[in-house]
Amino acid sequence: MGSATTVEPGFVHVDGVLHCDAIPAPVIAEAAGTPTYVYSAGLIRQQYRRLDAAFARVPHRIHYSVKANSNLAVLRLLQAEGAGVDIVSGGELYRAHEAGFTGGDVVFSGVGKRARELHEALAAGVLFVNVESEGELLLLDQVARERGVIAPVALRVNPEVAVDNPHEYIRTGEKGHKFGIPFDDVPRVARETRDLPNLKLVGLDMHIGSQISSWEPYDAALARLVALLVRVRADGAQDIRYLDVGGGLAVTYDEEAPADVSRFAAGVIEATRGLDVTLVLEPGRFLVAESGILLTEVLFRKRSGGKEYVITDAGMNDLLRPSHYEAFHRIDAVKPTGERVVADVVGPVCESGDFLALDRDTDDAPPGALLAVRTTGAYGFSMASNYNSRPRPAEVLVDGDRFAIVTERERYEDLVRQERASLDWRVA
Repeated sequence: MGSATTVEPGFVHVDGVLHCDAIPAPVIAEAAGTPTYVYSAGLIRQQYRRLDAAFARVPHRIHYSVKANSNLAVLRLLQAEGAGVDIVSGGELYRAHEAGFTGGDVVFSGVGKRARELHEALAAGVLFVNVESEGELLLLDQVARERGVIAPVALRVNPEVAVDNPHEYIRTGEKGHKFGIPFDDVPRVARETRDLPNLKLVGLDMHIGSQISSWEPYDAALARLVALLVRVRADGAQDIRYLDVGGGLAVTYDEEAPADVSRFAAGVIEATRGLDVTLVLEPGRFLVAESGILLTEVLFRKRSGGKEYVITDAGMNDLLRPSHYEAFHRIDAVKPTGERVVADVVGPVCESGDFLALDRDTDDAPPGALLAVRTTGAYGFSMASNYNSRPRPAEVLVDGDRFAIVTERERYEDLVRQERASLDWRVA
């Protein structure tokens, strides 16, 4: 990516104007339009190095969870830092390859992999496939047999521990969840894996959810995972060399406590002491969330039913989290006036659920003003859609005193590029 002048990374107001690193936000808006996602390369590097340093004294691999933000420029940045990737689809495998990751850099997760995706994964030579069900195990053995290879397998364990995080949709390790192999079934499935001729059991894996700020859930889940490792090794699984502890470290959106990375690392290292494994970490949100803002322009102001509305050009199609997860994102004026208002900050989409904030004490921004929606580097653009036939936003990467548009704004023609108005009818 070349080099940039060293600047303290982050989003701060300088002389009354919000900057990303050394670049004023209005300069970016002028170049890329709005709505636009803006990422600080420096903040991403900072988070990666912080986590890497915390585990420096033990064998470990950091595999970035691509679903959080799959932009090629972000992937290339992390690849240059030494990261691997954790993918959940054939499309993410393609993106990873385009970004420079080779097969051994890739862990393939996901609860519903297709045969085509497994063929692609084995052709790429992925480090291992995180298998989540017996049906997937049998399919992977069949695909490996067809390809004449031995497929490396890690079993994703559902540790069945309770997690206290902000929303039920981001809990993945409780009993009855769709993710992973039920805890009590793992020893039997491990034996089945070893008996299948085209599979090799090389790891165990868990992921208990996202936005986890305390050590206790990890402590409970790791204790169960380690006990399983000891048991399946004693039962003959001597090739296990990876212990995948997932991701889910919390970041701050409002007043939540951030994850204590040092405490997390110390706990994981202590819990796995003497096991002779390489730890695999799968951070996503932790690496990229706080690196991003969504720039949006105020279109109109409106008062209705005793409520104030700030209507912006960014809606739920651009940032789904407030509507889908009831998520809080700080919203700041790029050029604050000093005046405040309690308002709903809403988008242009024809849904009552189209909002960025409800009853928010926020900057009293007039039409034409720019707003910055904070902590949107994860699950922002990656969950964006064309609902209401709205083009998806642009993406910009800032690196010190320079910036680049890394995703061009979609055009109207892009909305119908794959559609056909003149039909080629077929019959059975």
